[in-house]
This record gives sequence, C-alpha cells and structure tokens, in this order.
Amino acid sequence: MRTYPYAYHVALDGSGLNGLEGRAGVCQLRFDPADDSYAYKVVYYDGIAGGHAVNVSPDGRSGFLGNAGQHLLFYDPRDLAETARMSTLRLEVPETSIQGSTHLVWLDDVEFVTVVGAHLWRVDLNRLTKAEVLAPHGLALPHAMKRTSSGRYVVYGGMDHPKYGEACEVGILDLQAGTTRRVVLPTTCWHVAVHPSEDLFYALSFRVTPQEGVDWHEWGMAYFKEYVYEIDAESGQVLRHWTGGREVPAHINSDVTISDTELIWCNGGSQSVVLLDLATFASYRIIDERPDAATQLRHGRAAASQVLDAFTRASPGPSSRHFVGALRVSRGSLLDSVYGCQLSADQTLLFTANRGLNHLSVYDYPSLRLRLRVDMPDLQEYDARLTSRADNRLGFHHSYLVSPKRPTLLEV
Repeated sequence: MRTYPYAYHVALDGSGLNGLEGRAGVCQLRFDPADDSYAYKVVYYDGIAGGHAVNVSPDGRSGFLGNAGQHLLFYDPRDLAETARMSTLRLEVPETSIQGSTHLVWLDDVEFVTVVGAHLWRVDLNRLTKAEVLAPHGLALPHAMKRTSSGRYVVYGGMDHPKYGEACEVGILDLQAGTTRRVVLPTTCWHVAVHPSEDLFYALSFRVTPQEGVDWHEWGMAYFKEYVYEIDAESGQVLRHWTGGREVPAHINSDVTISDTELIWCNGGSQSVVLLDLATFASYRIIDERPDAATQLRHGRAAASQVLDAFTRASPGPSSRHFVGALRVSRGSLLDSVYGCQLSADQTLLFTANRGLNHLSVYDYPSLRLRLRVDMPDLQEYDARLTSRADNRLGFHHSYLVSPKRPTLLEV
C-alpha cells in the first residue's frame, strides 16, 4: 500500500447550515507533493452528532472527533475506524445542548484536557471513565483550545450562550498553578491560536447577532468590524490588536494557524482565508474563494438547502435584517465556505477545506499558488437514504494536519 507524507483530517457535520446540529464524521486526505498524488477516505459514525473538530495525538496513534453531542469519540488515524467512545453526561451535564467536548489539548500521547460542563477535565485515553476535574473553566461556553509554546498554559475561546447572551471573553488555564483566568474583551472570540515560540496567543472575534434580539442559539451573522487580539498568557494582558472594517471579508472564522510571519485564518461566512502580517499587525493578504454565479449554479442543491435552512432559523419578515446582513457578509453568495485551514510543519503547504463548494485545496506557501484542488464525492455516496436532489455536501468543519516534522537547525 502506498504511503503519503501528509494526512489532512477534516471534521464532518453533514449538509446543512448549522454545524452544531448535524451528523458526525471524518474525512482524511492523504497527499504527496512529490507528484501531487492523493487519496481520501470518508467515514460517518452512527449515534454521534454535531461533528466539529479533529485532533491527532502526538504519537499519531489516536484521532479525536470533537463534537457538540456530549460524546468523546476516538478513531484510528490509519483507517478512521472508531476505537472508543464515551458519553460525557456521566461526568457532568452542560447547561445547553450546543456545549460539548468540541476541542481538546493533548498533554502527552494519552492524556488530554477538554471541557465538560462547568469544568476543565484531565482525561486518560485508556481510562476515560476515571477523568479528573482540573478547575472551573470560568466562561459561559468554552470552545477552541490550544497549548502555549512553553506548555504551561492552555488558552481557550468562548461562545455566546443561549441563556446568558454575548460572551466577550477568553480563558487561560495555568497547568502549573492549577488556576484559571478570565480575560474580558470587547467581542466574543470562539477561536484561538498560539505563538510558535512565546507564551502569546491570538483570539479572533466571532461576531453574531441574536435572532429576534434574544435567540443566541440560532444566531445571524453580524456585518460588523472584526478583531484579532494578541494576548500574553502569563498576565492576560492584550498587547496588540488588529481591527478589520466590516467590508474586509473576515467574518465567521474557523481554523486558525500560524507561520513565522503571518497569522492565518479561514472564514466560512466571507469565503476567504486571511493572512495577517505578524510584524506590523496591520497589513494582510487574502485568498478569495468566493464562487462566481456560474459556480453557484453548479452547486444549486447546496445553495437551495442553505436558503431553506436559513428560513428554519428565522422568519424573513421580522428577521429581514439578519438575511440582509448575511448577504453582506457572504458578498452575495448563497453558500458558506472555507472552514478548514492548516499550514504544514515546514511552512511550504497550506491545506483548506471548503464546505460550500465541497472541495479540498492545497496551496503553496508563502506564494499562495493553488497546487491541487480535489472535488469530493456527494454525501449520497455515504448515505443511501438521501435522494439525488438532497444537499450533497459532506459538511467540512475544523481540520488537523499531520505532516513531516520541521527540520531543526542541526538537521538543515
């Protein structure tokens, strides 16, 4: 069997507008840049919902599918076969069904930190039911998590809460002291990234408006300016921040990755990947994946499903401002877009996953030349119950890239 040096894992939540309520699966793209050859595999798991984010243990032996369905689910990264699952309701019950163990941070090959209910938990993959509480997380609804360069801090974003409303906060866990800190910000920030060599992290604004002014579960995309905050993990102090006017296509971000020179994030609402210069924290570049009219017509089933799902979330009359705002955010597109975005360890390849257009792409970095685009099969191939006219998208969401180790100075 042929081997490939790169394995790009993407969480799947199926077709539909709301990624927190769909099915749960994993897509894996294997790639060899020597001849641009590739292979892929797609698996959905029964009894699991709200597939959201993937991660692979440091030793490469265990894959994790984070989800909003209150399960821990693990799979074999070689063939995507399920290896373990557990209901987190046996540990703690969350206040809302959209809170789950969507993300984790590995402490070693088998131990990890994740969120369950009101706490951060330390869990051993080989002893899932013996999880231990680390500390209260201190946020309304924690979300994405990363570990800083020194390993001392776990930093995490937070979502707006269906009961408590707008969050405007991120959290910091000090693994050495066993304490957490809440950092108040002007905007809600779901997603974070960490600096490659310093205990700094970056929190990105995720700006939405509640339906009918009160519904933070089925929110609408806000046509507001967006922020990126550079935060010191030790002190919790904001050191710098970037603000993009509302016309900058940087809305509804998902994956965030980083190079030596740029912070890189993809935007499912705005059809783009934004690359922010770290030195100036001002200038930026954009990969624009906004589909033209002809492309949208070719993806008519997905566009129709998107519009139909929008109508299930809000009435067009009373909520007309949400529909108009969403069209401004998407720049007139009826499809959502790039949710997966990861940079290879040697910083030569950028992998992306476009949910709306159901394709995976590989770009050369830093030139951003498109190297490979793979149109993925229809969802109907994995669910025979769907009609040929049903939405065909696999449902790409957060991603994780396994790539060859970056050479050290001694190896160069």
